[in-house]
This record gives sequence, structure tokens and C-alpha cells, in this order.
Amino acid sequence: MEPDSESMERWARGLVCSATGVEAPLDEPAFLSPAGKPWLVSYELDRQRGETLARDLRHRPWTLWRYRELLPVSDFHGRVDLGEGGTPVLRLRRAAPDGVSVFVKNEAGNPTGSFKDRGLSLAVNRARELGAPGVQLPSAGNAGVSAAAYASAAGLPCRVGLPEDTPATVAERCLGFGAEVIESGGTLVDAGAALQERGGGFWDLSTLREPYRVEGKKTMGFEVAEQFGWRLPDWIVYPTGGGTGIVGMAKAFAELRGLGLLSGPPAKFAVVQMAGCAPIVRAWEEGGEHADPWEAPDTRVWGLRVPRAIGDFLVLRAVRESGGTAVAVEEDVVAEMTRRMAAREGLLIGPETAAAMAAVVELRDSGTIRRGESVLVFATGHPANYV
Repeated sequence: MEPDSESMERWARGLVCSATGVEAPLDEPAFLSPAGKPWLVSYELDRQRGETLARDLRHRPWTLWRYRELLPVSDFHGRVDLGEGGTPVLRLRRAAPDGVSVFVKNEAGNPTGSFKDRGLSLAVNRARELGAPGVQLPSAGNAGVSAAAYASAAGLPCRVGLPEDTPATVAERCLGFGAEVIESGGTLVDAGAALQERGGGFWDLSTLREPYRVEGKKTMGFEVAEQFGWRLPDWIVYPTGGGTGIVGMAKAFAELRGLGLLSGPPAKFAVVQMAGCAPIVRAWEEGGEHADPWEAPDTRVWGLRVPRAIGDFLVLRAVRESGGTAVAVEEDVVAEMTRRMAAREGLLIGPETAAAMAAVVELRDSGTIRRGESVLVFATGHPANYV
């Protein structure tokens, strides 16, 4: 149980347009800003608050809600909570490239088996608090299952749009949670368009089209910082579709520095995408500020088949400011790396994680990751989600 004597103060103060700096009230429905860009939640941060948080963390449960002051829910005790967050960091023993320490943050232990539970927990909680009649989003798999589960727990109707070749297990799990499933077209863009045609005023919880999924995803950054003793690893290698995780972690690290909790140099972000769908990598290589949509995405790594990202400029900015990089891996390395991680580490990983691990090998071979550096890879979900 959590002590009732702790302050329920919420440090969130408003919304800020990520492109223009225009502000908006926190407790009113919000989707994209007037500039058509994502809103981000702003907080009051200082060292005194940081000292208070550090003290209170000592006796709080190990879930994402331990960072309550840095989350924007208005009714903490009335929240929908399925036990999300608090995932372990494991050090690889036999599968790491020579000369580097590789750690895996295993997100498979979240309630529906993936990191999507973090963001959808916050998004659905806020949708319920702010009066949404229902929620919907297009998904290639894990996000749809997560949205369906949290909507069910919150008592909200839910619609999930799936590309028509999404594994059947995904649709079955969404239906099991009581969601309506709409299958359409070959990409997330097609699935999103099909949802919009349904009408009904359901709130769109698509990546970065509302302010709160990134707030849940940023807790990965809080946990990493705490698990590494408030100093970050040299690299964070992250399989990237819409990019909410990188945007969220960059935000988390900035907030922790504002609280005086995080020390040492920044972690360098490495964006990982597939060669058959790599809009962020292409923009990075061309030095662009935005990523043009990827025509005809061709990959069976479902979570990375995202042809365009509304937060592209935020992802690219985070990578540049961290001194990081972006890399696209070939399709044929995924199955081999999946087998290698099972045989050498006893870890069952999904295809997105296998792509990230393959990128670690490639970046080490090229000298981008140097001998003696530490690397954290995100295992974003359990492979059983795709069976």
C-alpha cells in the first residue's frame, strides 16, 4: 500500500506546442496544436522538488505510477492501473559484441506484454478524465491490444483499425477485450483512414496526436535513469516506428535534469528501422529536419512498418542533440538474431527487439559504438503477441 500522508500534488501546469511554444490549458481536451504539431505537457521543476521525489521513491511500489508528480492525471487514486511499468534491466552474458556491455530492458512483463501499455495507460486515463465518448487508434499490433485492454478497464468503448495482413492473434485479443476491430488496407495510414470514416466522436489516441501517450512512454526514461544509478548508459538503442519512446525518454531526461536528479553525459540515441521502411533513417542520413513518408513499406517487422511519423522532427532533434545515430537493418537478420538471443541468453524476443540487437552488432562493427561503452536495448514486447 502507498502512504496516504504523501502529497498528491501534481506538478503538471499546461500544454506547450512542440513546434511553436504556444500554450494551452492542461485539463481540456487536446489533440494537435493549431500548428498541426504534438502538444507536450509542461511541469514545474526545481531541485527542491527533486529532493522530495528522491526521498519518496524509496518506499513506492515499482510501477510507472511511482513517478506520480511527473504524470498529468488529475485523480491519482481513481486511476485505471493494471500494474504497468517497473520492468527489469538484464545484462547480456553471451550475446553481446566483444568489448561492450549490453543491457536489455525487458518490456514484455507489462500487462498486455509490451511497452505500449505505458502510453495507453496514460492516454486512456486522461481520455476518461476529460470526458471522451470512446477511443480509437490504428495499430500494427501491440498498441491496439493495449488500447483495448485499458479502454475495457476504464469502461470506454474502443475501436482498433488493423492493416489487413496483421497477425490474426492481434484481432482476436482486441475482440477479447471488447473492442471493435476494423481491418482495412495495407498500412497504418489506411487503417487510420478507415477509422475516421466511422465517425462517432471517438478520441484518436494515435502516436503523438494527443499529449498523453508520450507521458506514459517517458516513464521508460525515468526507470532507466533510476536503474542505472541516476547516470545513463552510453547508448540507448531503440526500435523506432512512430518515435514516441525516443521523444518521451528525451523529455524524461530533461525533466530529471531540471529536478537535479540526473548527472553525467547524455545517452546517445540510436534509432533502428527496417531497410524496407526507414523514413527516419533516410531523413537522418540526408540531414533533414523532417522525414518524408515511405512509399510502399515492405517489412514483416510489424511494429516498425510505420511509413510516416507526425513527431519526426522531435525524434530527429533528440538523436542530434544526444550525439546519436540512425540505422536501418535488413530483413534477413531478424530471424537469426531471434534464435541467437534464445540460444545464448535464454531470452524470447520479438522482431523489433531482434532488429535492435542486430543494429548493436552493426554499430559495434563499424566503430560507432566503441570498446568499453555501455548499451541499453529495449525489448519492446513478447513474441507471443504475434503468434
